Amino acid sequence: MTEYIKNKIFHLRKRLGTLGSRHYIQYLKDKGVSIGDNFIIKGDINSILIDVTRPSLVKIGDNVAVNHNFKLLTHDFVSRIFIRKFNEFIPSSGQVVIGNNVSFGMDCTVLKNVTIGDNCFIGIGSIVSKDIPSNSIAAGSPAKVICTIDEYFEKRKLLQVEEAFAYARSIKERFGRRPVIEDFWEEFPLFVNGNEVSKFPMLPIEFQLGDAYENWVHDHRAPFNGFDDFLNKAGL
Repeated sequence: MTEYIKNKIFHLRKRLGTLGSRHYIQYLKDKGVSIGDNFIIKGDINSILIDVTRPSLVKIGDNVAVNHNFKLLTHDFVSRIFIRKFNEFIPSSGQVVIGNNVSFGMDCTVLKNVTIGDNCFIGIGSIVSKDIPSNSIAAGSPAKVICTIDEYFEKRKLLQVEEAFAYARSIKERFGRRPVIEDFWEEFPLFVNGNEVSKFPMLPIEFQLGDAYENWVHDHRAPFNGFDDFLNKAGL
C-alpha cells in the first residue's frame, strides 16, 4: 500500500470519527513529529489539527494535554496572496516547541515561531503567537501571561473551598437531597486525608492524582475534619 493511500485512509477515518487518539498520536510520530510521554488528547479527535507539513519543526514534551479544537501550525498561506499580487512565491514556516507539563483549554491555536515553556496552562480560546515562559498561566488573543503558576496555585487553594461549598449547596437546592461523598469526585482533598484513602473506595482518588498519588497519600492533610464537617461548614 502506497504512502499516499495510507494517508487518504487515515484522514477518512479521522473525518468519520473512527480514529482513536492513540492511532492519531502514532500517525504524528510516524510522520516525524517529536512527542514525549503521556500526550493526552481530549475531546473530538476530528477537531485536532497538528501541522505535519514540516514535522521536524514540531516538538512536544512530556505530560502535555490538548483539548477540543486544538490547532498547531508551523506555516501560513500568505504566499498565495503574494503569488497573485507580486508573481512571487515566498514560503513561511517556523518551529513550535511545547515544554513539559503543559495543558490547553478548548479552542486554542499555537502559531509558528512559538515556544511554550514547562509547567504552563493556556486558557480557553487563546491564540498563542509569541513565546510563553515556563511556569505561566496565559490566555487571550493574542495570549499573554496573566500570572505565574505559583501565584495561581495559591489563589486556587483559597477559592476551592467556597466553590466546593457552592457546589454542595446547589445539590441540595436542585435535587432536594443532602450531598453524598460520591458527588465530590474532584473536591475530595477538602475532607480526605492522605492516610485515609482506603476509607473512600467510591472516589477515583488514585486516578485523579496519577503520578502524584504516593506523595499525596503520604503528605496530604485535609482542611476539614471529614465529610460531615465539610457539609456542616457549607451550611448543610
